[in-house]
Amino acid sequence: MAFYKTKRDEEVYAETWRRINDPHEQMFSMLAETPDGVVIGIANFLQHQHFWSCQNYIYLNDLYVCTNARSMGAGKAMIDAVVNHAKDYNCEQVWWLTAEDNLTARKLYDGVATLSPFVKYQI
Repeated sequence: MAFYKTKRDEEVYAETWRRINDPHEQMFSMLAETPDGVVIGIANFLQHQHFWSCQNYIYLNDLYVCTNARSMGAGKAMIDAVVNHAKDYNCEQVWWLTAEDNLTARKLYDGVATLSPFVKYQI
């Protein structure tokens, strides 16, 4: 949230973590750690049904690596772990959104995925 300069009420954070920890929900979170156990990144993703497939998709909602740990492979490792989760659960696709000007992340994303031609609208 800080990266995108936004905030949510504490109840939203609490509900999100409740969902992540509920084995009946399809929301997941993972951490990237250094060999000595220092957390340097987080990925939050959810598994969901899709109208164009009989298989589920995975939406990678958040991928964040601490500034001082970027370009060390943590972001790619987390994407790979999410892709492995998708394979383990027979999901057809992993997808995500990012800000157009998030050039550091887009450099990674361009190396591991295909840029979609879709434009996002919201109300």
